[in-house]
Amino acid sequence: MLNDKPAVSLAAVPGKRKAILELIKEIETRGYHGIYCPSIGDGLALCEAIALTTERIEFGTAIAPIYFRSVEEYAATISFIHEISAGRFRFGVGVSHEPALSPRGLRNDKPLADTRDFVANVKAVPRVGDLPPIILGTLRDKMVRLAAEISDGIVFANGVRSHMTNSLATIPHRTMENSNFFIANMIPTCIDENLAAARAVNRKTLSRYALLPNYRNYWKAAGYAREMANVEACISADNIEGVAECLSDRWLDDTTIAGSPRRVRDEVEKWKAAGIKTPILVPSSTRGGQLQAFAELFGVFG
Repeated sequence: MLNDKPAVSLAAVPGKRKAILELIKEIETRGYHGIYCPSIGDGLALCEAIALTTERIEFGTAIAPIYFRSVEEYAATISFIHEISAGRFRFGVGVSHEPALSPRGLRNDKPLADTRDFVANVKAVPRVGDLPPIILGTLRDKMVRLAAEISDGIVFANGVRSHMTNSLATIPHRTMENSNFFIANMIPTCIDENLAAARAVNRKTLSRYALLPNYRNYWKAAGYAREMANVEACISADNIEGVAECLSDRWLDDTTIAGSPRRVRDEVEKWKAAGIKTPILVPSSTRGGQLQAFAELFGVFG
């Protein structure tokens, strides 16, 4: 069955895009739950390619920054992908982060208001055709509540498993009971029998996010104030290299998946038990790049 395996995150890596298209076909053939594309490498373009090269698998953006294109352009593009994929596409959107916005002269000072306006304005664009489900990128409770009000689902990135009960409790019961309401989390995943080596890869990945205030504030609220205080001390001392050392194994195991194939399978089930209907694994490897990471993932889940 298509839904027996987790969903995956896939980026269109420059120089390997044709190989990525072949990988997309293999992911569908192997029966994975879905493919979700980050903004890096133009996730929306990759979604169009997925629509044209697959027949059954669900897919979407996770996430497309709301500030990067005009509302009219987004509406026309997502309606096109929605139509040619026969409704398999989800449009995941979010406000992105300061490092991605500031080089473009953009700011996200009003994330809630901007997100509300964006969703309303996309739906109001005339003569584009039917639109796909719209999913909001979420971390903290106010955005989760907004998603339950105006969208068709939520997708966390680097959410905390032990805090999911609190986060999902902000969603009305009738919405939680709606099988069509999408609840997902992007989970950095590294497979290696050497647990310390796998954790080290995830720690490096999450160190970049620990530099972002919105993530630190979320992780503080989720019970990791000590780790984030140590991170902020490193930042204040201009000791960016020391940030990784502040990220405890306890915190890492609550936000990522690492270790042996058996441990990885068990951890995915724990995420489902925490309320994440669609775990989206973001594969990395101790031995190579994205293609190597997917080869290892296939070794675990088939």
